Amino acid sequence: MKTKTAIRILAILLAVISFNLTGCKKDKEVADPDTSSLQQLSKDQQSIESTTDDVSNDVNNVLSHGSSKSIETFPCNVTVDSSSIVGDTITYSITFNGLNCAGTRTRYGNATVKRNINTHWSQAGTKVTVNYLNVVVTKVSTGKSVTVNGTHVFENVSGGYLTDLGSSATSIIHKITGQMQFKFDDNTTRTWTVAKQRTFTGTIGQLVVTVDGLGSADGYSNLVWWGTNRNGELFYTQITHPIVYKQSCGWDPTSGTVIHQIPSDSKSATITYGYNSSNQLITNGDCPTKYKLDWQKNGHSGTIFLPLL
Repeated sequence: MKTKTAIRILAILLAVISFNLTGCKKDKEVADPDTSSLQQLSKDQQSIESTTDDVSNDVNNVLSHGSSKSIETFPCNVTVDSSSIVGDTITYSITFNGLNCAGTRTRYGNATVKRNINTHWSQAGTKVTVNYLNVVVTKVSTGKSVTVNGTHVFENVSGGYLTDLGSSATSIIHKITGQMQFKFDDNTTRTWTVAKQRTFTGTIGQLVVTVDGLGSADGYSNLVWWGTNRNGELFYTQITHPIVYKQSCGWDPTSGTVIHQIPSDSKSATITYGYNSSNQLITNGDCPTKYKLDWQKNGHSGTIFLPLL
């Protein structure tokens, strides 16, 4: 009788232990947050940054093509019509029809650039209005495309041309603000606001670009992009340490920190650029291959290393 009672108690204890272990396992599974939208946003922001910078560089080169003294490399596979002058405004009609000069992206579509005829792009404070009309930009290495529409104001804050670097100028500063619509490779279309400053240093062929966020919205400052991500969540992307891009590294981000905030789901991701394939910070002028994503969601946190696009 005692043996049967002991066996029954042991069975009950085993059942309780099994239930508790199962419950803990379920709790762990439930508590493990889904960070896929944060990862996707980090990839999209990286893609949009490089895409818009690429076409902005083309616009800069078109505007700089005003005199033999200041000519920069004219964009490859681009045609320009600057014959339209109405009142005090000259309009450049730009048609993109193929690979960029670096052979890294194809661009197809149109853009218009409006400038006051009495100002020159080399003058400090000169502003132009750029309107993108279904510009499809495809990265050759991945085959993925982004379609760009919208308008931004492009300002030559410092004045001068990039070709002045290393001689009459130590830095050239450009500012870009406005609203852009992006159609991603899954046919999702989203509107993002941009407010950033690009500071060029170095020399042609060995340029370095440092990017700072200039925007403010809904209590957030130092914003570079904000809007709605692919999941329909409102996001805010802040630059907390300037992002540095090097021409010698194919314009990949070599250092800097951004924070993606998605307040509706109490989650955020801190992105730190400049890691190698061993998940270590790059040294000795090496080029990066990865970046670090430190996520937080509902009191949980973790770290992921992701490859640069």
